[in-house]
Amino acid sequence: MIDVHYPERHAPARGWRGNAAAIAAVSFDVDAETPVLAVDERYATHLSSMSHQAYGPRVGIPRILDLLRRLSLQATFFFPAASADRWPQALEAVLAGGHEVAYHSHRHRPLVDLSDAEQEEDFQTGLELLRRMGARPRGYRAPLWQQTAFTLELVRNAGLLYDSSLMDDDRPYRVGPAGELAELPVHWSLDDWEQYAFLPAPDIGQNIEAPSKVLELWTGELEAMRSTGSLCLICCHPFLSGRPSRLRTVERFVEFARGCGDVELLTCAQIAERVLAPADKSRAASHRSCSHAPKRR
Repeated sequence: MIDVHYPERHAPARGWRGNAAAIAAVSFDVDAETPVLAVDERYATHLSSMSHQAYGPRVGIPRILDLLRRLSLQATFFFPAASADRWPQALEAVLAGGHEVAYHSHRHRPLVDLSDAEQEEDFQTGLELLRRMGARPRGYRAPLWQQTAFTLELVRNAGLLYDSSLMDDDRPYRVGPAGELAELPVHWSLDDWEQYAFLPAPDIGQNIEAPSKVLELWTGELEAMRSTGSLCLICCHPFLSGRPSRLRTVERFVEFARGCGDVELLTCAQIAERVLAPADKSRAASHRSCSHAPKRR
């Protein structure tokens, strides 16, 4: 039998949910052209494919930021450094809006196809570039949610607070020898890519689903998670969910979460801080949440 080596896992701090039945977070992966160019750089000359991806920073990001302002909601934006470098105005606008900027690799290359040395070069180069541009990432998300154990070592050694790439739970936990890194689990069913992505070439997806189906999927998962004390982490892409009817789905998801009365919306860094909180701080956060959170229906 082939051994599978999972990272050492530790329970999250007690009270990471406060008095909420479930925690929700809305995140955006600002991939722009990087997933297509990671397949083959020759697609740089395919103007239609490139314009499909450019919709994200050109149109999607301004609309998303306007929606977040209207909702008074903070979100987490995961930037590949190459996207930030190509579209610096998008990064600047996200930072100016007071949102969290997290790290999403340098060029969105699949890490499982890279050697450790190649991974380290990609990770360090992109992180340094993002920092030079004024971002201070506290978390990481692997491209395509594919990584190796070495990837987690790079994240820990960089002093980041959390990773958001694994799928073996629907509640956060701590990883590493001392549990020093928070893991915020994700899942394909909470990702808009699986619902909306379509390009003739390269094949990044072949689906164009109705936003009503996506809303039903996401709100149904959050509704069920209220009974399991889970984290409902939505992953959107500006070139996909930045389109008008799809962005309305994001808005309706937030309205549903707030309407539950027992769901708290946080950024990824805020969740990670709770997951890693020392015992005394965790109890204090739970007490504060109990004092101010609305009663569960």
